[in-house]
Amino acid sequence: MVFIVDDEESVRKGFSLLLRSAGLPHRAFSSAKQFLADVDPQEEGCVLLDITMPQVTGLQLQKELNQRKSRLRVIAISARDDADTAILARQLGAQFFFRKPVDDQALIDAIRWVMGSNRPKPTQSAPLPSP
Repeated sequence: MVFIVDDEESVRKGFSLLLRSAGLPHRAFSSAKQFLADVDPQEEGCVLLDITMPQVTGLQLQKELNQRKSRLRVIAISARDDADTAILARQLGAQFFFRKPVDDQALIDAIRWVMGSNRPKPTQSAPLPSP
């Protein structure tokens, strides 16, 4: 299952259409709070996670998922294109970081890669490789 967590309705609809056309099951949520209330973090799947959301940000949601020892893989998506945000998202366990607008095929490839991944999920304390 692919979970879309984004506060922008047009983005949720666009990702839903893309995932449907790729034959990927999905559910969409307008907030991190709604997602946490409706989804078991031990479920298998992938989260397309908007970083910049009101109330609970994508980075805060990643921290919460880590605390709950979630098995969900995260693909972070943001309109912001700063290195610090991308590095922090990766440190928190995001498998990929995409800047909006996202290339459709690259996103589908990333989703299929993380959904097929059997490797252990990175931990919050994992060091980043040197540039």
